[in-house]
Amino acid sequence: MRSLYGKLFFVACFLYALMLLTSWHTSKSDNLPFQLHSVYERLLRAQQQGEVLSKKLYKVLGQLQNRSIATLNHTISNSSAILEERVLRHLLLSQPNAYIYLPHLKEHEDSLKPIVHLGQRRTGVSLVLGVPTVHRQKQSYLVNTLQSLLFDLSTAERKDIVIVVFIAETNARFVKAVVQSVQTNLPDAVSSGVIEVISPSPHYYPDLSNLKETFGDPKERVRWRTKQNLDYSFLMLYAQSKGTYYVQLEDDIVAKQGYFESMRKHIAHVLSEEWLFLEFSRLGFIGKLFRTSDLPMIVEFFLMFHKEKPIDWLLDHILWVKVCNPEKDSKHCDNEKARLKKTYKPSLFQHVGLHSSLPGKIQNLKDKDFGNQVLFKGHNNPPAELRSSLQKYLSHTLERAYNGVDFFWGLTPKRGDYIIITFSTPQAVKGYLFRSGNIETNGDRFYNTTVEVLPTNKSVKERVTRGELACCKPSSDGFVEIGSFKNGVAEGEVDGALGETAAMRLLVHSDSDVWVLLSEIFIKV
Repeated sequence: MRSLYGKLFFVACFLYALMLLTSWHTSKSDNLPFQLHSVYERLLRAQQQGEVLSKKLYKVLGQLQNRSIATLNHTISNSSAILEERVLRHLLLSQPNAYIYLPHLKEHEDSLKPIVHLGQRRTGVSLVLGVPTVHRQKQSYLVNTLQSLLFDLSTAERKDIVIVVFIAETNARFVKAVVQSVQTNLPDAVSSGVIEVISPSPHYYPDLSNLKETFGDPKERVRWRTKQNLDYSFLMLYAQSKGTYYVQLEDDIVAKQGYFESMRKHIAHVLSEEWLFLEFSRLGFIGKLFRTSDLPMIVEFFLMFHKEKPIDWLLDHILWVKVCNPEKDSKHCDNEKARLKKTYKPSLFQHVGLHSSLPGKIQNLKDKDFGNQVLFKGHNNPPAELRSSLQKYLSHTLERAYNGVDFFWGLTPKRGDYIIITFSTPQAVKGYLFRSGNIETNGDRFYNTTVEVLPTNKSVKERVTRGELACCKPSSDGFVEIGSFKNGVAEGEVDGALGETAAMRLLVHSDSDVWVLLSEIFIKV
């Protein structure tokens, strides 16, 4: 047992040294040349993973200490206590002084501990998206917001992102309803770890009934904006150890198609420059991206003045404190602040909610830099003849979608409906992607629909029938089933054992309640 403690002590010291080293690299990040982008991100991730491991180590040590007490081994207990204190000191130093600004938190040990309802506690990703949600008297936009954020993420992007939904309420019935809604509507995103749902401890919020009215705001608005500051702070605290960058969003927005890739490229472009946050929407606090290593400082500032001003004003004040010279004019200050916030155009997030979370407030906020949504994505597909039993709507034909100039929109599919793509010459298809729905009509998807190929080699069909190829199973008319639509998307590779393919088919297996829209068709050869 004593040797185990020695090893644990060594590991803890190593982690602490690693964090100090990576903290130094973080402070110098703005001076790194562009080509060191990947190294910088790895250092940040190492720091975050070190903090996670430290927390786990602290938990293990607590269990070991209890065992030591049970065996009355006081020497080991004392060594454990020293190590616990050192690890805990680092963890506390990485947190803002929440107990100073919210003294009521001292009354309950778990007041800052989040309740994790859904998710796989994913860490080490590039992007952490924070989506706070509250009870609204009229309409909830949360599920639509999450569907928009997930809509066109690639498989690789889904592995490099986590969306944290923070239910900023303590009403158990409401919290349960939101959890069930997310689980029911987005089960795959939850089970894979892309989405997490958390809520605060019932002891987190202070008494908000006696706040000072400022800036002409009535008491209810002061209470609303103060709680909002606390909501954002809690969410940021939870997110800081989960990834390299944190993006603040709201629960009533839509995302522009390809937002992940656009953000990734812009981060790489400005990495060597000095900035506090990147702005991917000009509205309020929406679309603000921070380095997670900066979040403790930012949260501490928010908590320090959480009763004084709205969150977007406080963020502007951080910029003022950092770069503005009181002896110079406002123009100079504005220019200096602009250096620390880099605005990206066109905006990647648009506000869509009409009814504010503040009861009775109607807000028609629109970001003029958002522009129009991309409703389809085109690819260079091999020449083919197209047939379908689905009735097209207006000019949204299957041919136009296949050629990458429009999306296909068809009337309600019935069981047995199909789309057949017959290649002009047989193709050795390597992969495929069929995306149904688009960012504006996300519900018009293929449900219970399979992707099938028609091999040219008769012996291949016979092997499939005999169950010799694990990739697929026989369908009708000589076709072989190789995949199906999941959450509106069918994507996969084609086993080379199938050889050349004469055609591909989408086959509907049950009646649908909605129309269907194909926004992307990609046949990889």
